[in-house]
Amino acid sequence: MTSPWEDGRYGSPEMRLLVSDRNRYQLFVRVEGALAAVQGQLGVIPSEAAGAIAARARDHRCDLARIAEIETVSRHELYAVVQQFAETCAPHGRYVHHGVTSSDVIDTALALQLDAAIGLLGERLGVLMAALCRQIAEEGGRVMIGRTHGQHAQPVTLGFKLAVFLDQLTRCLARLAELRERAVRGKVAGAVGSLGGLGPQGMAVQRAVLARLDLPEPQICAQAVARDRIAEFVSWAALTAACLENLATEIRNLQRTEIGELAESFAEGDQIGSSAMPHKRNPVRSERICSLARLLRSLVGPALENVVTWHERDLANSANERFTLPQACVLLDEMLLTTTAVVDDLRVFPERMRENLDRSRHSHLSEAVLLAMVDRGTDRLDAYRALQRASALAARDDRDLVAVLADDASVTAVLPAPDLAALAEAAADTGFCDTLAQETVRRAEEALAKTTEGARTCPAR
Repeated sequence: MTSPWEDGRYGSPEMRLLVSDRNRYQLFVRVEGALAAVQGQLGVIPSEAAGAIAARARDHRCDLARIAEIETVSRHELYAVVQQFAETCAPHGRYVHHGVTSSDVIDTALALQLDAAIGLLGERLGVLMAALCRQIAEEGGRVMIGRTHGQHAQPVTLGFKLAVFLDQLTRCLARLAELRERAVRGKVAGAVGSLGGLGPQGMAVQRAVLARLDLPEPQICAQAVARDRIAEFVSWAALTAACLENLATEIRNLQRTEIGELAESFAEGDQIGSSAMPHKRNPVRSERICSLARLLRSLVGPALENVVTWHERDLANSANERFTLPQACVLLDEMLLTTTAVVDDLRVFPERMRENLDRSRHSHLSEAVLLAMVDRGTDRLDAYRALQRASALAARDDRDLVAVLADDASVTAVLPAPDLAALAEAAADTGFCDTLAQETVRRAEEALAKTTEGARTCPAR
Protein backbone atom coordinates (compact mmCIF):
# COMPACT_ATOMS: atom_id res chain seq x y z
CA MET A 1 0.00 0.00 0.00
CA THR A 2 1.38 3.42 -0.94
CA SER A 3 1.53 6.30 1.51
CA PRO A 4 -1.08 9.11 1.25
CA TRP A 5 1.39 11.52 -0.35
CA GLU A 6 2.67 8.94 -2.84
CA ASP A 7 -0.82 8.16 -4.12
CA GLY A 8 -1.56 11.84 -4.70
CA ARG A 9 -3.80 12.63 -1.75
CA TYR A 10 -1.44 15.28 -0.38
CA GLY A 11 0.98 17.70 -1.98
CA SER A 12 1.13 19.05 -5.50
CA PRO A 13 2.16 16.97 -8.53
CA GLU A 14 5.24 19.21 -8.84
CA MET A 15 6.44 18.48 -5.32
CA ARG A 16 5.65 14.77 -5.49
CA LEU A 17 7.61 14.52 -8.72
CA LEU A 18 10.48 16.48 -7.23
CA VAL A 19 10.90 14.06 -4.28
CA SER A 20 10.23 10.91 -6.30
CA ASP A 21 12.82 8.15 -6.72
CA ARG A 22 12.81 8.66 -10.47
CA ASN A 23 13.76 12.32 -10.13
CA ARG A 24 16.34 11.45 -7.50
CA TYR A 25 17.93 8.87 -9.81
CA GLN A 26 17.87 11.30 -12.73
CA LEU A 27 19.73 13.80 -10.55
CA PHE A 28 22.32 11.12 -9.77
CA VAL A 29 22.90 10.79 -13.49
CA ARG A 30 23.03 14.55 -13.97
CA VAL A 31 25.80 14.75 -11.38
CA GLU A 32 27.69 11.89 -13.07
CA GLY A 33 27.42 13.70 -16.41
CA ALA A 34 28.76 16.95 -14.95
CA LEU A 35 31.60 15.05 -13.28
CA ALA A 36 32.63 13.34 -16.50
CA ALA A 37 32.49 16.58 -18.50
CA VAL A 38 34.78 18.35 -16.03
CA GLN A 39 37.17 15.42 -15.76
CA GLY A 40 37.44 15.37 -19.53
CA GLN A 41 38.24 19.08 -19.67
CA LEU A 42 40.92 18.68 -16.99
CA GLY A 43 42.42 15.57 -18.54
CA VAL A 44 41.47 13.26 -15.71
CA ILE A 45 39.65 10.92 -18.11
CA PRO A 46 39.84 10.72 -21.93
CA SER A 47 37.97 13.58 -23.59
CA GLU A 48 36.17 11.20 -25.93
CA ALA A 49 34.81 9.20 -22.98
CA ALA A 50 33.90 12.39 -21.12
CA GLY A 51 31.99 13.77 -24.07
CA ALA A 52 30.07 10.55 -24.61
CA ILE A 53 29.14 10.19 -20.93
CA ALA A 54 28.08 13.84 -20.60
CA ALA A 55 25.99 13.63 -23.77
CA ARG A 56 24.36 10.40 -22.63
CA ALA A 57 23.53 11.91 -19.24
CA ARG A 58 21.57 14.71 -20.89
CA ASP A 59 19.02 12.38 -22.49
CA HIS A 60 19.25 9.35 -20.24
CA ARG A 61 16.06 8.05 -18.68
CA CYS A 62 16.63 5.72 -15.77
CA ASP A 63 15.36 2.18 -16.19
CA LEU A 64 13.74 1.60 -12.80
CA ALA A 65 13.24 -2.10 -13.39
CA ARG A 66 16.91 -2.63 -14.30
CA ILE A 67 18.02 -0.54 -11.31
CA ALA A 68 15.89 -2.69 -9.01
CA GLU A 69 17.35 -5.82 -10.54
CA ILE A 70 20.93 -4.65 -9.97
CA GLU A 71 20.16 -3.48 -6.43
CA THR A 72 18.72 -6.88 -5.56
CA VAL A 73 22.19 -8.32 -6.07
CA SER A 74 24.40 -5.38 -5.05
CA ARG A 75 22.26 -4.15 -2.17
CA HIS A 76 23.53 -0.69 -2.99
CA GLU A 77 21.10 1.82 -4.47
CA LEU A 78 23.60 4.35 -5.82
CA TYR A 79 25.73 1.61 -7.35
CA ALA A 80 22.64 0.22 -9.08
CA VAL A 81 21.79 3.59 -10.64
CA VAL A 82 25.39 4.20 -11.69
CA GLN A 83 25.74 0.72 -13.15
CA GLN A 84 22.52 1.01 -15.13
CA PHE A 85 23.71 4.35 -16.50
CA ALA A 86 27.22 2.99 -17.23
CA GLU A 87 25.69 0.15 -19.23
CA THR A 88 24.24 2.71 -21.61
CA CYS A 89 27.60 4.46 -22.00
CA ALA A 90 29.50 1.57 -23.58
CA PRO A 91 32.32 1.45 -24.48
CA HIS A 92 33.10 4.28 -22.03
CA GLY A 93 31.15 2.99 -19.04
CA ARG A 94 34.27 2.30 -17.01
CA TYR A 95 34.87 6.04 -16.66
CA VAL A 96 31.47 6.70 -15.06
CA HIS A 97 31.83 7.56 -11.35
CA HIS A 98 35.59 7.91 -11.71
CA GLY A 99 37.41 8.83 -8.48
CA VAL A 100 34.32 9.70 -6.45
CA THR A 101 32.30 8.01 -3.71
CA SER A 102 28.58 7.47 -3.30
CA SER A 103 28.09 10.48 -1.03
CA ASP A 104 29.53 12.77 -3.69
CA VAL A 105 26.69 11.88 -5.99
CA ILE A 106 23.96 11.38 -3.38
CA ASP A 107 24.59 14.60 -1.48
CA THR A 108 25.12 16.71 -4.59
CA ALA A 109 21.88 15.36 -6.05
CA LEU A 110 20.24 16.05 -2.70
CA ALA A 111 21.45 19.65 -2.91
CA LEU A 112 19.82 20.03 -6.33
CA GLN A 113 16.63 18.43 -5.04
CA LEU A 114 16.56 20.52 -1.88
CA ASP A 115 17.23 23.73 -3.76
CA ALA A 116 14.30 23.06 -6.07
CA ALA A 117 12.07 22.20 -3.10
CA ILE A 118 13.07 25.39 -1.29
CA GLY A 119 12.28 27.37 -4.42
CA LEU A 120 8.83 25.81 -4.72
CA LEU A 121 8.04 26.19 -1.03
CA GLY A 122 9.18 29.81 -1.15
CA GLU A 123 6.79 30.45 -4.04
CA ARG A 124 3.93 28.82 -2.13
CA LEU A 125 4.69 30.89 0.95
CA GLY A 126 4.76 34.06 -1.12
CA VAL A 127 1.35 33.30 -2.64
CA LEU A 128 -0.11 32.74 0.82
CA MET A 129 1.34 36.01 2.10
CA ALA A 130 -0.14 37.84 -0.88
CA ALA A 131 -3.54 36.28 -0.14
CA LEU A 132 -3.37 37.52 3.44
CA CYS A 133 -2.44 41.00 2.19
CA ARG A 134 -5.53 40.99 -0.05
CA GLN A 135 -7.82 39.93 2.77
CA ILE A 136 -6.42 42.65 5.01
CA ALA A 137 -7.04 45.22 2.27
CA GLU A 138 -10.60 44.01 1.61
CA GLU A 139 -11.87 43.04 5.06
CA GLY A 140 -9.27 44.42 7.44
CA GLY A 141 -11.41 47.28 8.78
CA ARG A 142 -13.97 44.96 10.40
CA VAL A 143 -14.13 45.57 14.14
CA MET A 144 -14.38 42.53 16.39
CA ILE A 145 -13.80 41.64 19.99
CA GLY A 146 -10.30 40.54 20.85
CA ARG A 147 -9.90 37.54 23.13
CA THR A 148 -7.28 36.50 25.64
CA HIS A 149 -7.46 33.19 27.50
CA GLY A 150 -10.55 32.46 25.39
CA GLN A 151 -12.45 35.39 26.94
CA HIS A 152 -13.52 38.81 25.69
CA ALA A 153 -10.72 41.35 26.05
CA GLN A 154 -10.61 44.56 23.97
CA PRO A 155 -11.71 45.30 20.39
CA VAL A 156 -9.37 44.69 17.47
CA THR A 157 -9.80 44.70 13.72
CA LEU A 158 -9.80 41.66 11.49
CA GLY A 159 -6.88 43.23 9.64
CA PHE A 160 -4.87 43.41 12.84
CA LYS A 161 -5.66 39.78 13.63
CA LEU A 162 -4.59 38.58 10.18
CA ALA A 163 -1.53 40.85 10.21
CA VAL A 164 -0.18 39.05 13.28
CA PHE A 165 -0.12 35.82 11.26
CA LEU A 166 1.24 37.60 8.19
CA ASP A 167 4.12 38.91 10.27
CA GLN A 168 5.00 35.38 11.38
CA LEU A 169 5.05 34.19 7.78
CA THR A 170 7.19 37.16 6.73
CA ARG A 171 9.80 35.95 9.20
CA CYS A 172 9.45 32.42 7.82
CA LEU A 173 10.23 33.77 4.35
CA ALA A 174 13.32 35.58 5.65
CA ARG A 175 14.51 32.44 7.44
CA LEU A 176 14.11 30.44 4.25
CA ALA A 177 16.34 32.81 2.29
CA GLU A 178 18.98 32.63 5.02
CA LEU A 179 18.97 28.85 5.40
CA ARG A 180 19.06 28.29 1.64
CA GLU A 181 22.60 29.64 1.61
CA ARG A 182 23.63 27.22 4.37
CA ALA A 183 21.57 24.11 3.60
CA VAL A 184 22.19 23.81 -0.15
CA ARG A 185 25.72 22.45 -0.57
CA GLY A 186 27.06 19.93 -3.06
CA LYS A 187 30.36 18.08 -2.66
CA VAL A 188 32.73 16.11 -4.85
CA ALA A 189 35.47 15.34 -2.37
CA GLY A 190 35.90 11.58 -2.38
CA ALA A 191 35.82 8.86 0.21
CA VAL A 192 36.64 10.87 3.34
CA GLY A 193 36.34 14.41 1.95
CA SER A 194 40.07 14.84 1.33
CA LEU A 195 39.71 14.87 -2.51
CA GLY A 196 42.53 12.33 -2.58
CA GLY A 197 40.84 10.00 -5.04
CA LEU A 198 40.46 12.78 -7.59
CA GLY A 199 44.19 13.23 -8.11
CA PRO A 200 46.24 16.44 -8.28
CA GLN A 201 43.35 18.40 -9.72
CA GLY A 202 40.89 17.31 -7.06
CA MET A 203 39.99 20.77 -5.84
CA ALA A 204 39.62 22.02 -9.38
CA VAL A 205 37.33 19.09 -10.19
CA GLN A 206 35.03 19.80 -7.25
CA ARG A 207 34.90 23.52 -7.98
CA ALA A 208 34.15 23.03 -11.67
CA VAL A 209 31.55 20.28 -11.17
CA LEU A 210 29.61 22.31 -8.64
CA ALA A 211 29.87 25.43 -10.78
CA ARG A 212 28.46 23.47 -13.71
CA LEU A 213 25.55 22.44 -11.49
CA ASP A 214 25.15 25.99 -10.12
CA LEU A 215 25.78 24.78 -6.58
CA PRO A 216 27.98 26.38 -3.92
CA GLU A 217 30.99 24.52 -2.57
CA PRO A 218 31.32 23.42 1.05
CA GLN A 219 34.19 25.06 2.86
CA ILE A 220 35.10 21.63 4.21
CA CYS A 221 33.28 18.36 4.69
CA ALA A 222 33.94 14.74 5.50
CA GLN A 223 32.56 12.02 3.25
CA ALA A 224 29.03 13.41 3.55
CA VAL A 225 27.68 16.93 3.69
CA ALA A 226 27.18 17.73 7.38
CA ARG A 227 23.59 17.09 8.43
CA ASP A 228 23.21 20.22 10.53
CA ARG A 229 22.39 21.78 7.16
CA ILE A 230 19.53 19.35 6.57
CA ALA A 231 18.37 19.63 10.18
CA GLU A 232 18.06 23.38 9.76
CA PHE A 233 15.80 22.93 6.74
CA VAL A 234 13.55 20.40 8.50
CA SER A 235 13.42 22.64 11.58
CA TRP A 236 12.41 25.57 9.38
CA ALA A 237 9.69 23.46 7.76
CA ALA A 238 8.38 22.46 11.19
CA LEU A 239 8.42 26.05 12.45
CA THR A 240 6.62 27.26 9.34
CA ALA A 241 4.08 24.47 9.80
CA ALA A 242 3.51 25.64 13.38
CA CYS A 243 2.81 29.17 12.10
CA LEU A 244 0.32 27.79 9.59
CA GLU A 245 -1.33 25.74 12.31
CA ASN A 246 -1.57 28.89 14.42
CA LEU A 247 -3.58 30.61 11.68
CA ALA A 248 -5.71 27.52 11.03
CA THR A 249 -6.49 27.14 14.73
CA GLU A 250 -7.73 30.72 14.90
CA ILE A 251 -10.04 30.14 11.92
CA ARG A 252 -11.32 26.92 13.50
CA ASN A 253 -12.07 28.72 16.75
CA LEU A 254 -13.79 31.65 15.05
CA GLN A 255 -15.94 29.20 13.06
CA ARG A 256 -17.36 27.67 16.25
CA THR A 257 -21.15 28.01 16.50
CA GLU A 258 -20.82 30.13 19.63
CA ILE A 259 -18.60 32.66 17.80
CA GLY A 260 -19.34 32.39 14.07
CA GLU A 261 -17.23 35.35 12.92
CA LEU A 262 -15.19 33.57 10.23
CA ALA A 263 -15.60 30.31 8.36
CA GLU A 264 -14.09 28.24 5.60
CA SER A 265 -16.00 28.28 2.35
CA PHE A 266 -18.45 25.42 1.85
CA ALA A 267 -19.71 24.08 -1.49
CA GLU A 268 -23.44 24.01 -0.81
CA GLY A 269 -25.22 21.18 -2.55
CA ASP A 270 -22.06 19.19 -3.18
CA GLN A 271 -19.80 19.16 -0.14
CA ILE A 272 -20.57 16.90 2.82
CA GLY A 273 -19.94 18.16 6.34
CA SER A 274 -21.00 15.40 8.70
CA SER A 275 -22.15 12.11 7.19
CA ALA A 276 -24.76 11.89 9.97
CA MET A 277 -25.74 15.55 10.54
CA PRO A 278 -26.64 17.47 7.37
CA HIS A 279 -26.48 20.83 9.13
CA LYS A 280 -22.73 20.61 9.81
CA ARG A 281 -20.20 22.84 8.01
CA ASN A 282 -16.95 21.49 9.37
CA PRO A 283 -13.62 23.39 9.06
CA VAL A 284 -12.02 20.33 7.50
CA ARG A 285 -9.25 22.12 5.63
CA SER A 286 -8.10 24.02 8.70
CA GLU A 287 -8.19 20.78 10.67
CA ARG A 288 -6.10 19.11 7.97
CA ILE A 289 -3.50 21.84 8.31
CA CYS A 290 -3.33 21.27 12.07
CA SER A 291 -3.12 17.51 11.65
CA LEU A 292 -0.30 17.62 9.12
CA ALA A 293 1.61 20.17 11.20
CA ARG A 294 1.75 17.69 14.06
CA LEU A 295 3.27 15.06 11.81
CA LEU A 296 5.75 17.49 10.26
CA ARG A 297 7.01 18.64 13.65
CA SER A 298 7.73 15.03 14.56
CA LEU A 299 10.35 14.91 11.78
CA VAL A 300 12.62 17.37 13.59
CA GLY A 301 13.78 14.70 16.04
CA PRO A 302 15.27 12.35 13.44
CA ALA A 303 16.79 15.30 11.55
CA LEU A 304 18.62 16.44 14.69
CA GLU A 305 19.73 12.89 15.48
CA ASN A 306 21.25 12.68 12.00
CA VAL A 307 23.68 15.49 12.81
CA VAL A 308 25.72 12.97 14.82
CA THR A 309 27.99 10.68 12.78
CA TRP A 310 30.70 8.12 13.45
CA HIS A 311 34.05 9.50 12.32
CA GLU A 312 34.02 10.68 8.70
CA ARG A 313 30.83 8.87 7.71
CA ASP A 314 28.22 6.30 8.63
CA LEU A 315 24.79 5.44 7.25
CA ALA A 316 22.68 6.07 10.35
CA ASN A 317 21.02 9.04 8.62
CA SER A 318 20.40 7.41 5.27
CA ALA A 319 17.35 5.22 5.82
CA ASN A 320 15.29 7.73 7.77
CA GLU A 321 16.06 10.56 5.32
CA ARG A 322 14.16 8.57 2.71
CA PHE A 323 11.10 9.34 4.85
CA THR A 324 11.84 12.64 6.56
CA LEU A 325 12.94 14.79 3.63
CA PRO A 326 10.23 13.82 1.13
CA GLN A 327 7.60 13.98 3.86
CA ALA A 328 8.74 17.38 5.11
CA CYS A 329 8.57 18.80 1.59
CA VAL A 330 5.25 17.23 0.63
CA LEU A 331 3.54 17.96 3.96
CA LEU A 332 4.53 21.62 3.95
CA ASP A 333 3.62 21.93 0.27
CA GLU A 334 0.14 20.59 1.05
CA MET A 335 -0.22 22.86 4.08
CA LEU A 336 0.76 25.99 2.17
CA LEU A 337 -1.60 25.20 -0.70
CA THR A 338 -4.47 24.40 1.67
CA THR A 339 -3.93 27.47 3.84
CA THR A 340 -3.90 29.68 0.76
CA ALA A 341 -7.19 28.17 -0.41
CA VAL A 342 -8.73 28.77 3.03
CA VAL A 343 -7.56 32.40 3.13
CA ASP A 344 -8.61 33.12 -0.45
CA ASP A 345 -12.16 31.86 0.18
CA LEU A 346 -12.50 33.00 3.79
CA ARG A 347 -16.07 33.83 4.76
CA VAL A 348 -16.42 36.89 6.98
CA PHE A 349 -19.53 37.61 9.09
CA PRO A 350 -19.52 41.27 10.24
CA GLU A 351 -22.94 40.97 11.86
CA ARG A 352 -21.68 38.25 14.18
CA MET A 353 -18.65 40.36 15.00
CA ARG A 354 -21.02 43.17 16.05
CA GLU A 355 -23.24 40.79 18.04
CA ASN A 356 -20.25 39.37 19.90
CA LEU A 357 -18.89 42.83 20.56
CA ASP A 358 -22.27 43.88 21.97
CA ARG A 359 -22.44 40.68 24.00
CA SER A 360 -19.57 41.93 26.11
CA ARG A 361 -21.97 44.59 27.46
CA HIS A 362 -19.16 47.11 27.51
CA SER A 363 -16.88 44.92 29.62
CA HIS A 364 -14.17 45.80 27.11
CA LEU A 365 -14.27 49.35 28.51
CA SER A 366 -12.85 48.27 31.86
CA GLU A 367 -9.31 49.42 31.08
CA ALA A 368 -10.50 52.73 29.61
CA VAL A 369 -12.52 53.46 32.76
CA LEU A 370 -9.62 52.36 34.96
CA LEU A 371 -7.22 54.77 33.24
CA ALA A 372 -9.74 57.61 33.31
CA MET A 373 -10.18 57.18 37.06
CA VAL A 374 -6.42 57.10 37.62
CA ASP A 375 -6.01 60.23 35.49
CA ARG A 376 -8.53 61.98 37.78
CA GLY A 377 -6.66 61.15 40.94
CA THR A 378 -7.88 57.71 42.07
CA ASP A 379 -5.30 55.26 43.39
CA ARG A 380 -4.78 52.60 40.74
CA LEU A 381 -5.46 49.66 43.04
CA ASP A 382 -8.64 51.27 44.37
CA ALA A 383 -9.83 51.93 40.81
CA TYR A 384 -8.93 48.39 39.78
CA ARG A 385 -10.91 46.87 42.69
CA ALA A 386 -13.92 49.03 41.88
CA LEU A 387 -13.86 47.86 38.23
CA GLN A 388 -13.36 44.27 39.34
CA ARG A 389 -16.40 44.42 41.65
CA ALA A 390 -18.53 46.08 39.00
CA SER A 391 -17.51 43.53 36.37
CA ALA A 392 -18.46 40.65 38.67
CA LEU A 393 -21.86 42.22 39.38
CA ALA A 394 -22.47 42.87 35.68
CA ALA A 395 -21.68 39.26 34.83
CA ARG A 396 -23.80 37.89 37.67
CA ASP A 397 -26.86 40.01 36.92
CA ASP A 398 -26.41 40.07 33.13
CA ARG A 399 -26.18 43.86 33.12
CA ASP A 400 -24.21 46.40 31.16
CA LEU A 401 -20.93 47.27 32.87
CA VAL A 402 -21.46 51.01 32.35
CA ALA A 403 -24.86 50.83 34.07
CA VAL A 404 -23.36 49.02 37.05
CA LEU A 405 -20.54 51.57 37.27
CA ALA A 406 -23.06 54.40 37.20
CA ASP A 407 -24.55 52.98 40.44
CA ASP A 408 -21.15 52.93 42.19
CA ALA A 409 -20.56 56.18 44.08
CA SER A 410 -16.81 55.53 44.32
CA VAL A 411 -16.68 55.60 40.53
CA THR A 412 -19.11 58.43 39.80
CA ALA A 413 -17.36 60.62 42.36
CA VAL A 414 -14.47 60.94 39.93
CA LEU A 415 -16.13 59.88 36.68
CA PRO A 416 -19.73 61.12 36.53
CA ALA A 417 -22.44 59.15 34.75
CA PRO A 418 -22.42 61.42 31.64
CA ASP A 419 -18.71 60.76 31.21
CA LEU A 420 -19.29 57.03 31.53
CA ALA A 421 -22.07 57.27 28.94
CA ALA A 422 -19.76 59.14 26.57
CA LEU A 423 -17.22 56.33 26.82
CA ALA A 424 -19.94 53.80 25.99
CA GLU A 425 -21.32 55.80 23.06
CA ALA A 426 -17.97 56.18 21.36
CA ALA A 427 -17.03 53.76 18.62
CA ALA A 428 -15.07 50.73 19.78
CA ASP A 429 -11.51 51.80 20.41
CA THR A 430 -9.18 49.61 18.35
CA GLY A 431 -6.12 51.69 19.12
CA PHE A 432 -3.55 51.58 16.33
CA CYS A 433 -4.82 48.30 14.84
CA ASP A 434 -5.22 49.77 11.36
CA THR A 435 -1.79 51.40 11.40
CA LEU A 436 -0.07 48.28 12.69
CA ALA A 437 -1.82 46.12 10.10
CA GLN A 438 -0.82 48.41 7.24
CA GLU A 439 2.79 48.53 8.41
CA THR A 440 2.83 44.74 8.56
CA VAL A 441 1.47 44.53 5.01
CA ARG A 442 4.14 46.95 3.85
CA ARG A 443 6.91 44.85 5.39
CA ALA A 444 5.46 41.70 3.85
CA GLU A 445 5.25 43.30 0.42
CA GLU A 446 8.84 44.52 0.69
CA ALA A 447 9.97 41.01 1.61
CA LEU A 448 8.05 39.55 -1.32
CA ALA A 449 9.55 42.14 -3.68
CA LYS A 450 13.06 41.23 -2.52
CA THR A 451 12.33 37.57 -3.09
CA THR A 452 11.06 38.28 -6.60
CA GLU A 453 14.03 40.51 -7.38
CA GLY A 454 16.39 37.86 -6.06
CA ALA A 455 14.82 35.28 -8.31
CA ARG A 456 15.42 37.57 -11.32
CA THR A 457 18.98 38.56 -10.53
CA CYS A 458 20.53 35.48 -8.89
CA PRO A 459 22.01 32.83 -11.18
CA ALA A 460 19.87 29.74 -11.55
CA ARG A 461 20.95 26.83 -9.45
